[in-house]
Amino acid sequence: MKFVRFSIDCKDRWGTVEGEDIAEIEGSVYGDFTVTRVHHNLSSVKILPPVTPSKLVAIGLNYVDHARELGQPIPIEPFIFIKASSAIIGPEDAIVIAFPDHETHHEAELTIVIKHRAKNVKPEDALRYVLGYTCGNDVSDRTMQRIDGAPTRAKSLDTFGPIGPFIATDLNPGNLRIECLVNGQVRQSSSTAQLVFGVRALVSFVSRMMTLMPGDAIMTGTPPGVGPIQPGDTVEVRIEGIGTLRNRVQLA
Repeated sequence: MKFVRFSIDCKDRWGTVEGEDIAEIEGSVYGDFTVTRVHHNLSSVKILPPVTPSKLVAIGLNYVDHARELGQPIPIEPFIFIKASSAIIGPEDAIVIAFPDHETHHEAELTIVIKHRAKNVKPEDALRYVLGYTCGNDVSDRTMQRIDGAPTRAKSLDTFGPIGPFIATDLNPGNLRIECLVNGQVRQSSSTAQLVFGVRALVSFVSRMMTLMPGDAIMTGTPPGVGPIQPGDTVEVRIEGIGTLRNRVQLA
């Protein structure tokens, strides 16, 4: 199943997606819901970010091939940081460059959406706390990151957290093709089989540090090939079984 959060007639709603069709749901995707007979075409609605999390957790250097690309050792435990939830935008929204003299990069990432409150979860139980998966783009201001020596400011600028378009629930996250394209040219291409720490390990590890709430999201890291984006570009994150997250880049 794929969930979509959308707006129509100035109201935010949830639905399930089949092809180009949305069936509205009543209830909560984090609990009980029913699928109604009210249908819309995807092209007739505004697709919203699929999550409005209390926190957006991100993981650094979590692909084996990316670590090799950078000449870095494989981490012995996940490197976690917080990306401001106010950075989140949805599909087709603009990534806004407020500092055009800075170097800004794309980072395609499989993103975990939490279903239930999770604290001190065991790895073998972790998938019970996962609603599904979506596409994410951990847009990063490398100039700020180099100045700070830390990722939070560089990755938390407004619009630097594109997420969407759907939450795919019936998905095995262990070997999914993940790509990033800029203006139609492939920049990143790998598989989640290259993850150093998989979904079970990440949900368990993060839940030991902080309580995860329904709708929270974990961005699982990016494969090799990260690179610059600039105003006028169109950036696409494609993940097998989920769909395409597309955003244009523009000046503030």
